[in-house]
Amino acid sequence: MSSVIEITAGTIALGGRPVLRGIDLSVHPGEVVAVVGSNGSGKSTLVRGLMRLVPWTSGDVRLFDTDLARFRDWSRVGYVPQRMTATSGVPATVNEVVASGRLSRRRVLMPMRRADRAAVRAATTAVELGDRQHDAVSQLSGGQQQRVLIARALVGEPELFVLDEPTAGVDHRNQIGLVSTLRPLVEAGATVVLVLHDLGPLAELIDRAIVLDDGRVMYDGPVPADDSLDGLHDHHHAGHQADHVPMRSWWNL
Repeated sequence: MSSVIEITAGTIALGGRPVLRGIDLSVHPGEVVAVVGSNGSGKSTLVRGLMRLVPWTSGDVRLFDTDLARFRDWSRVGYVPQRMTATSGVPATVNEVVASGRLSRRRVLMPMRRADRAAVRAATTAVELGDRQHDAVSQLSGGQQQRVLIARALVGEPELFVLDEPTAGVDHRNQIGLVSTLRPLVEAGATVVLVLHDLGPLAELIDRAIVLDDGRVMYDGPVPADDSLDGLHDHHHAGHQADHVPMRSWWNL
């Protein structure tokens, strides 16, 4: 089976300090994968590396069977960054932010077409912000801002969704709303990668959990039946036995 994401011996060092060490990882079409770990484990660096926001020090990294350095078809990828890095100080309306996600599907400096406007309306409706299209993003709650970023990713109609800590600082009601937004995408066969501190309500959508600790993959497998990652410190990724170090209980973080 072809891979949407393929990483072999991937390493990232920032400021001379190793952050990711020897990552081996494949994500296949239609999978919903949670990347879980404590603060500083490297989980956000992993997705930022995939988005080419930070450079890989070594290893082979591929998106849609194309070397990441040569990958150009970014319309196939919908990236939702952490809220605080994406909306802080942006004097823009919901409509303007969501419409910016359509740029990869139209020519530079060309006005929006009817199909573009329809896609923006559909995306804002999907995240239940259809009545807030002309409001400033800065005036919205944290959960609503997160939904704006999800709509911006949706509007490009990508095949791969990458969400970095979408539940951080978001209350339980908005986490349930995120599940409702993602479920039809998952049912339609989209590939989804979620960086999470814990699974919470999203557990019902997730096929597979990848646990990072100190920049290494320590577990890669199904989510336990009780939707908890307690006890995963007793397991580790088969390819990293020599590097295994004791892990903390994730639910005590």
